[in-house]
Amino acid sequence: MASRTRDWWVILGMTVTAISAAVSSFSGLRSLAVATGWPEALSPLFPLTVDAYAMTATRVWLSGSTGSGRARRFARWNAIMAIGLSLIGNAVWHLIAAQVLTVSWVIVVLVGAVPPAVLGFLSHLAVLRSQTEAPHVPAVEDDQDEPEDDTEATPDELLTQAQHADAAHRAEHGKPITRDELRKVLRVSTERASALLRTLRERQPD
Repeated sequence: MASRTRDWWVILGMTVTAISAAVSSFSGLRSLAVATGWPEALSPLFPLTVDAYAMTATRVWLSGSTGSGRARRFARWNAIMAIGLSLIGNAVWHLIAAQVLTVSWVIVVLVGAVPPAVLGFLSHLAVLRSQTEAPHVPAVEDDQDEPEDDTEATPDELLTQAQHADAAHRAEHGKPITRDELRKVLRVSTERASALLRTLRERQPD
C-alpha cells in the first residue's frame, strides 16, 4: 500500500501557527502575571503552569493507556477548562494593556489562585489515572442460573421427594418451602418446581 505524500506546505503552516500561538499565549500570560504582582523572575511559571496543565489533561483524556472512564471524563473536563483558562487569561491581559480594564484585587486573587488550583486538579487526576475499573458484569437473575433437570426420578418419586423437602423446610423454618428452594433441593427446572409446588399446595393446603 503506497504511503501518502506529505504536504510540506500544510506541515509548515501548522508548525508556524503552533509556534506563533504558543509564543503569543506565553507572552500574554506572563505579562498578566507581572501585572498582578508576580516577581519578574517567576512570571514565566504562570504560562508554563497553564500550558502544562492543558497538555497533561489532554494527554490523559485522549491516551489509550487511561484505563479508568472516570479519569478520562475528569481529564476531558480539565483539558477544556485549561484551554478556557488560557483564553481568558490572554483576553484579560489584552484588555489591561489596552487600558479597557484595570487590575483589581479580584484579578490579582484569581491569577494567584491558578497554580495551587492546577496542582490540586492534576494530583486528583494522577490518582484517578492510576486506578483501573473492574469490568462490568451484568447481574444474573437466579432463574437464569438454574440447573437443568438432571434427575431420573419418576413424577411420583419427585412428588414424594418434594413432600419430604417441604416437611423438612416447615420443621426448620416454620413455613412452606418456596419454589426456588424446592428447585435447588431437587435440582430441577423452575417450571418443574412450580408444578410440584402447585401439587403440594393442592394436596396439603396451609
